[in-house]
Amino acid sequence: MFFASDNSGPTHPKVLEAITLANDGYAMPYGVDPLMDKVRDKIRYIFEAPEAAVYLVATGTAANSLALATLCNPWQTVFCSRVAHIHEDECNAPEFYSGGAKLTLVDIEDAKMTPKTLTAAIEYEETRGVHGPQRGPISITQATERGTVYSVAEIQDLCAVAKSHNLPVHLDGARFTNALMALDCTPAEMTWKAGVDAVSFGGTKNGLMGVEAVIFFDPKHAWEFELRRKRGAHLFSKHRYLSAQMDRYLTDGLWTELAAKANNANAQLSRALRQIPHVKLDFEPEANITFASWPRKVHQRLHDAGAVYYVFTGTLDGDDPEEYLGARLVTNWATTPDQIDQFVSLVRGD
Repeated sequence: MFFASDNSGPTHPKVLEAITLANDGYAMPYGVDPLMDKVRDKIRYIFEAPEAAVYLVATGTAANSLALATLCNPWQTVFCSRVAHIHEDECNAPEFYSGGAKLTLVDIEDAKMTPKTLTAAIEYEETRGVHGPQRGPISITQATERGTVYSVAEIQDLCAVAKSHNLPVHLDGARFTNALMALDCTPAEMTWKAGVDAVSFGGTKNGLMGVEAVIFFDPKHAWEFELRRKRGAHLFSKHRYLSAQMDRYLTDGLWTELAAKANNANAQLSRALRQIPHVKLDFEPEANITFASWPRKVHQRLHDAGAVYYVFTGTLDGDDPEEYLGARLVTNWATTPDQIDQFVSLVRGD
């Protein structure tokens, strides 16, 4: 009953096998290995972007921070939602790697920015001349940190606002494929066709050991990103082990298969929780994350039974057993129906 995070799940056996195969003999370092050539071709094909610049790093923090630094000057600000991953979970890495650019937090509905709230945030900046931050990129977290998903139309609308102010758009896709499966669209439709300029294309949360792709649809950003990746200590010497993971991930539809499994597990979990009178769903679960609330005594029963998940609001220690506390539940490709049934049974108090 492990629902703490999808990045805590196991690496898929086919990916481990690919790493083992890549370990045979010698390969040139720093991303000039033959496997990386295959990765570039596959990503360009999948995204319908033959000119795209494609790079690999080992962490989502590096992918987001280096991509945004490439799109942003130190005197600018990045516009993102109040619950964006780059704000809540990156320990100020975007600010660090950009040399001091700040984040401007945009008001949200269902954990998502809207054209109205984004426009208001953009138009408030660049009103104080040299004394204030200048307008910089927009960063969209897809899927959001609350388990909701921007529709293609919503991404198009946000990108239209950005383009009307001549600002680039970055998409933080740590759970890119989960969102893609929820929308049943193509990668191109969810990114550059909607107006996105750069993507952090995640793999670690979806069955890989540790690799994320950074994609720039305009290759003019390529050299600057390469320099920033090296200067930021994220250019791997034994790069072939990153390449091997991503290459296998994109072979025979493994990437979409794993995301579909995670999403389906979450759908099973949220359907069952909806049927329990003392459970309240805090957001509409659309990918592989459910936020729900139930009384403290139920949380304590779950934890005593060995369930692992984050209590998102409130604390387990408290005097009122009936007080509602929030839970964040994340499924992954390896989550089984039996694990979900056991968890739900404990929530019900069977």
